[in-house]
Amino acid sequence: MKKGLFFFLSLLAGVLLYGSWPVSPFCFLIFFAFVPLLIVADNTQSRLSFFGYSFVSLLVFNAATTWWIWNSTDVGSIAAIIANSLLMCLPWWGYHVMLKRYGRPVGYVSLIAYWMLFEYIHLNWQLSWPWLSLGNVFAANPNWVQWYEYTGIGGGTLWVLLANILFKILITKLIGNRKAVAGLAILSVILIAAPIATSYLLVQGQKAGIPTKKNVLMVQANIDPYEKFEISTATSEIQKLVSLSEGNMDSTTELIVWPETALSLPVFQDQITSNGYYQPVFAFLQRHPNVTLLSGIETFKNYGMVKATATCRKGEDGYYYDAFNAALYTKVNTPIQLYDKSKLVPGVESMPTFLNFMVPIFEKFGGTTGGYGRSDSSKVFSLAGNTYKPAPVICYESIYGEYVSSYVGRGANIITIITNDGWWGNTPGHKQHLQYARLRAIETRRWIARSANTGISAVIDDYGNIKASQPWDKAAVIKYPIPITNKITFYVLYGDYLYKALGFVALLLLGWHVVLLTRGMGKKN
Repeated sequence: MKKGLFFFLSLLAGVLLYGSWPVSPFCFLIFFAFVPLLIVADNTQSRLSFFGYSFVSLLVFNAATTWWIWNSTDVGSIAAIIANSLLMCLPWWGYHVMLKRYGRPVGYVSLIAYWMLFEYIHLNWQLSWPWLSLGNVFAANPNWVQWYEYTGIGGGTLWVLLANILFKILITKLIGNRKAVAGLAILSVILIAAPIATSYLLVQGQKAGIPTKKNVLMVQANIDPYEKFEISTATSEIQKLVSLSEGNMDSTTELIVWPETALSLPVFQDQITSNGYYQPVFAFLQRHPNVTLLSGIETFKNYGMVKATATCRKGEDGYYYDAFNAALYTKVNTPIQLYDKSKLVPGVESMPTFLNFMVPIFEKFGGTTGGYGRSDSSKVFSLAGNTYKPAPVICYESIYGEYVSSYVGRGANIITIITNDGWWGNTPGHKQHLQYARLRAIETRRWIARSANTGISAVIDDYGNIKASQPWDKAAVIKYPIPITNKITFYVLYGDYLYKALGFVALLLLGWHVVLLTRGMGKKN
């Protein structure tokens, strides 16, 4: 095969991956999107050459699906797209090494294990960016993956990899006029159809949540995210949020949800109630004593002369403090509850310690300079007498399945997602973010109340169906009597066990390979 053909196949793999991704209607392309790259691997001997071909595929995939981050940071977006493409090449490079030295069966197992290990690391290290984890591809097709309540997105990633390998074997045999094609074709159909059929059976067994006599109000203020941190804009935003809330609530409204950083003027956490800018908020709650407010807020925490955390910075007065992207939960005559965002966006909300030298390159998402502090764990908001026990999931956190499930493990009976997706403009970014939330509903079997500053705000049921929504770039409100559910799913109990199990297999394969290399063993094809 000629190099030009290899390049074309690599390009084709990237295009197919992009064509399958939300919000494309061609999700089915994912089941054979990697086939061209698998064929290239079979016919390329040079490891360096194959690394280059895989980089072409994954750069096209990354750039085409996440180009919109350019709207919030230009240089940072280029660096992020290139870096993520290179990282994605590592499991493919490992696959090529194992394929050429030990043959196809070991190679295929290695590809699955190495990719699963890569996704698991990418979910948990300081430079975490799991936006393109393969299991996310089914977000706009929740009826295909109702079994995520048992596996999380790791099950979807495994499904995608197995399907691609099987289709590649089938295509290879068709080209070579070999036997057993019919059996492979049947197996391929079963591999695709069985999980979908299982998913539809789970939908048929759907049980309604516990109805309540209360409702939740989600407010979409539609404030320009690049202006909302100015004093005049922040003040008018509060007025708008109060007006929209009072104009749409009723006597059965128990919980009002405002978006991420709705209270955008940073204030020390022990001074929130006395801050002059926020008095209209507390006056609003005084007028409606039966209502509880959950809102995003920018806060500071003072540590005095002690450098208490790795993220705190020193002020001009010599005191150390942290800045937080936080969620506030309050009701009249009750103490304020706060949760500080834990999963921060690399580069724009936090900087990995090994990349501190790049701080000047990355832009901030507004409100502070430097990185945010963070919470060590999830937290559930609750008040005696309240029906709803919300999980305060802040923006980027909603793409972390195991982390979101930890809120449910702590007693959350609904999930609230507060976000500010306007940084990206009217691009696929905010649409993908909404779709990913549907997977969290399936994994945890919890209803979701999503309040997005510029949209799309939505109510999502515990089977991932969007029950109500408000469009992009519109000031709007959703009022919905959200049922509560108390089921604890297998995934909530055991989290990303598939990633961990196959990650362990990957480490065993790597260890085995190193031992054979040191002994001069292992065949070369």
